Amino acid sequence: MLSRIARPQDSAALERAIAYLRAEQEPDGSWFGRWGTNYIYGTWSVLCALNAAGVPPNDPAVARAVAWLASVQREDGGWGEDEESYGEAPHGRYRTSTASQTAWAVLGLMAAGATDHPALVRGIDYLMAMQREDGEWTEWPYTAVGFPRVFYLRYHGYRRYFPAMALARYRNLRRANAKHVALGF
Repeated sequence: MLSRIARPQDSAALERAIAYLRAEQEPDGSWFGRWGTNYIYGTWSVLCALNAAGVPPNDPAVARAVAWLASVQREDGGWGEDEESYGEAPHGRYRTSTASQTAWAVLGLMAAGATDHPALVRGIDYLMAMQREDGEWTEWPYTAVGFPRVFYLRYHGYRRYFPAMALARYRNLRRANAKHVALGF
Protein backbone atom coordinates (compact mmCIF):
# COMPACT_ATOMS: atom_id res chain seq x y z
CA MET A 1 0.00 0.00 0.00
CA LEU A 2 2.82 2.37 0.88
CA SER A 3 4.41 1.91 -2.52
CA ARG A 4 1.09 2.56 -4.28
CA ILE A 5 0.35 5.85 -2.55
CA ALA A 6 4.04 6.86 -2.83
CA ARG A 7 4.11 9.56 -0.17
CA PRO A 8 7.61 10.81 0.67
CA GLN A 9 6.90 10.59 4.42
CA ASP A 10 6.34 6.83 4.05
CA SER A 11 9.65 5.98 2.36
CA ALA A 12 11.42 4.97 5.59
CA ALA A 13 8.55 2.65 6.56
CA LEU A 14 8.57 1.11 3.08
CA GLU A 15 12.32 0.52 3.31
CA ARG A 16 11.86 -1.17 6.71
CA ALA A 17 9.08 -3.34 5.30
CA ILE A 18 11.26 -4.47 2.39
CA ALA A 19 14.15 -5.14 4.79
CA TYR A 20 11.80 -7.23 6.94
CA LEU A 21 10.70 -9.30 3.95
CA ARG A 22 14.32 -9.87 2.95
CA ALA A 23 15.19 -11.00 6.48
CA GLU A 24 12.24 -13.41 6.59
CA GLN A 25 13.14 -15.20 3.36
CA GLU A 26 13.96 -18.84 4.02
CA PRO A 27 17.39 -20.16 3.00
CA ASP A 28 15.74 -22.14 0.16
CA GLY A 29 14.30 -18.90 -1.32
CA SER A 30 10.69 -19.29 -0.11
CA TRP A 31 8.63 -17.34 2.39
CA PHE A 32 6.32 -18.70 5.09
CA GLY A 33 2.60 -18.33 4.36
CA ARG A 34 -0.19 -17.88 6.84
CA TRP A 35 -3.61 -17.86 5.17
CA GLY A 36 -2.96 -20.24 2.31
CA THR A 37 -0.93 -23.43 2.51
CA ASN A 38 2.01 -22.41 2.93
CA TYR A 39 5.35 -21.56 1.33
CA ILE A 40 3.92 -21.39 -2.20
CA TYR A 41 1.28 -18.96 -0.94
CA GLY A 42 3.77 -16.96 1.12
CA THR A 43 6.26 -16.72 -1.73
CA TRP A 44 3.58 -15.54 -4.15
CA SER A 45 2.42 -12.92 -1.64
CA VAL A 46 5.90 -11.54 -1.04
CA LEU A 47 6.80 -11.51 -4.73
CA CYS A 48 3.67 -9.42 -5.37
CA ALA A 49 4.65 -7.02 -2.60
CA LEU A 50 8.23 -6.69 -3.85
CA ASN A 51 6.96 -6.10 -7.38
CA ALA A 52 4.59 -3.38 -6.16
CA ALA A 53 7.48 -1.77 -4.27
CA GLY A 54 9.60 -1.65 -7.44
CA VAL A 55 12.13 -4.34 -6.48
CA PRO A 56 13.54 -5.47 -9.84
CA PRO A 57 13.37 -9.04 -11.14
CA ASN A 58 17.17 -9.40 -10.98
CA ASP A 59 17.22 -8.69 -7.24
CA PRO A 60 18.85 -11.66 -5.44
CA ALA A 61 15.82 -12.28 -3.18
CA VAL A 62 13.49 -12.34 -6.19
CA ALA A 63 15.85 -14.58 -8.18
CA ARG A 64 16.11 -17.05 -5.25
CA ALA A 65 12.31 -17.15 -4.97
CA VAL A 66 11.92 -17.84 -8.69
CA ALA A 67 14.52 -20.61 -8.48
CA TRP A 68 12.72 -22.12 -5.48
CA LEU A 69 9.33 -22.06 -7.21
CA ALA A 70 10.84 -23.77 -10.26
CA SER A 71 12.52 -26.37 -8.02
CA VAL A 72 9.25 -27.46 -6.37
CA GLN A 73 7.19 -27.63 -9.54
CA ARG A 74 5.75 -31.09 -9.97
CA GLU A 75 6.35 -33.25 -13.02
CA ASP A 76 2.80 -32.59 -14.27
CA GLY A 77 3.53 -28.85 -14.45
CA GLY A 78 1.51 -27.92 -11.37
CA TRP A 79 2.36 -27.15 -7.78
CA GLY A 80 1.02 -28.62 -4.57
CA GLU A 81 1.93 -28.32 -0.91
CA ASP A 82 0.95 -30.37 2.12
CA GLU A 83 -0.25 -28.82 5.38
CA GLU A 84 2.54 -30.78 7.01
CA SER A 85 4.91 -28.07 5.75
CA TYR A 86 3.76 -26.21 8.87
CA GLY A 87 5.60 -28.97 10.69
CA GLU A 88 8.64 -30.80 9.42
CA ALA A 89 7.58 -31.62 5.85
CA PRO A 90 9.54 -30.05 3.00
CA HIS A 91 8.47 -26.63 1.79
CA GLY A 92 6.30 -26.62 -1.33
CA ARG A 93 5.83 -30.38 -1.61
CA TYR A 94 2.74 -32.56 -1.76
CA ARG A 95 1.71 -35.77 -3.45
CA THR A 96 -0.49 -33.98 -5.99
CA SER A 97 -0.81 -30.62 -7.71
CA THR A 98 -3.71 -28.32 -6.93
CA ALA A 99 -5.26 -25.62 -9.08
CA SER A 100 -5.08 -22.92 -6.40
CA GLN A 101 -1.47 -23.60 -5.46
CA THR A 102 -0.47 -23.76 -9.11
CA ALA A 103 -2.17 -20.42 -9.63
CA TRP A 104 -0.28 -18.90 -6.67
CA ALA A 105 3.01 -20.14 -8.10
CA VAL A 106 2.39 -18.78 -11.60
CA LEU A 107 1.10 -15.48 -10.19
CA GLY A 108 4.31 -15.27 -8.16
CA LEU A 109 6.45 -15.97 -11.22
CA MET A 110 4.63 -13.27 -13.15
CA ALA A 111 5.06 -10.78 -10.29
CA ALA A 112 8.76 -11.63 -10.31
CA GLY A 113 8.98 -10.76 -14.01
CA ALA A 114 9.60 -14.38 -15.03
CA THR A 115 7.07 -14.14 -17.84
CA ASP A 116 9.05 -16.38 -20.20
CA HIS A 117 10.25 -18.86 -17.59
CA PRO A 118 9.59 -22.48 -18.62
CA ALA A 119 8.05 -23.19 -15.20
CA LEU A 120 5.47 -20.46 -15.80
CA VAL A 121 4.51 -21.86 -19.19
CA ARG A 122 4.25 -25.40 -17.76
CA GLY A 123 2.07 -24.08 -14.92
CA ILE A 124 -0.26 -22.30 -17.32
CA ASP A 125 -0.45 -25.45 -19.43
CA TYR A 126 -1.35 -27.43 -16.28
CA LEU A 127 -4.17 -25.03 -15.39
CA MET A 128 -5.57 -25.13 -18.91
CA ALA A 129 -5.37 -28.93 -19.10
CA MET A 130 -7.02 -29.42 -15.70
CA GLN A 131 -9.91 -27.04 -16.28
CA ARG A 132 -13.16 -28.95 -16.56
CA GLU A 133 -15.70 -28.39 -19.30
CA ASP A 134 -17.85 -26.36 -16.90
CA GLY A 135 -14.95 -23.91 -16.47
CA GLU A 136 -13.99 -24.99 -12.95
CA TRP A 137 -11.17 -27.04 -11.45
CA THR A 138 -11.42 -30.02 -9.13
CA GLU A 139 -9.53 -29.59 -5.88
CA TRP A 140 -9.97 -31.81 -2.84
CA PRO A 141 -7.00 -30.98 -0.59
CA TYR A 142 -7.35 -28.28 2.03
CA THR A 143 -5.35 -25.25 0.89
CA ALA A 144 -6.44 -22.63 3.45
CA VAL A 145 -5.33 -22.33 7.04
CA GLY A 146 -7.36 -21.72 10.17
CA PHE A 147 -4.54 -22.31 12.63
CA PRO A 148 -1.44 -24.18 11.43
CA ARG A 149 -1.20 -27.68 12.89
CA VAL A 150 -4.69 -27.27 14.42
CA PHE A 151 -7.24 -26.97 11.60
CA TYR A 152 -7.34 -26.24 7.88
CA LEU A 153 -10.06 -24.98 5.58
CA ARG A 154 -11.29 -25.58 2.06
CA TYR A 155 -12.52 -22.37 0.53
CA HIS A 156 -14.41 -23.50 -2.54
CA GLY A 157 -13.65 -20.22 -4.25
CA TYR A 158 -9.88 -20.81 -4.17
CA ARG A 159 -10.10 -23.46 -6.90
CA ARG A 160 -12.21 -21.11 -9.00
CA TYR A 161 -10.90 -17.59 -8.78
CA PHE A 162 -7.15 -18.06 -8.29
CA PRO A 163 -6.72 -20.16 -11.47
CA ALA A 164 -8.98 -17.77 -13.41
CA MET A 165 -6.96 -14.82 -12.11
CA ALA A 166 -3.68 -16.49 -13.10
CA LEU A 167 -4.88 -17.33 -16.60
CA ALA A 168 -6.28 -13.83 -17.14
CA ARG A 169 -3.10 -12.17 -15.91
CA TYR A 170 -0.99 -14.40 -18.15
CA ARG A 171 -3.20 -13.60 -21.15
CA ASN A 172 -2.99 -9.88 -20.43
CA LEU A 173 0.79 -9.97 -20.02
CA ARG A 174 1.20 -11.86 -23.30
CA ARG A 175 -1.03 -9.33 -25.09
CA ALA A 176 0.87 -6.39 -23.60
CA ASN A 177 4.22 -7.94 -24.53
CA ALA A 178 3.03 -8.64 -28.09
CA LYS A 179 1.82 -5.05 -28.40
CA HIS A 180 5.18 -3.71 -27.24
CA VAL A 181 7.02 -5.92 -29.72
CA ALA A 182 4.73 -4.76 -32.53
CA LEU A 183 5.41 -1.14 -31.57
CA GLY A 184 9.16 -1.73 -31.44
CA PHE A 185 9.62 -1.38 -27.66
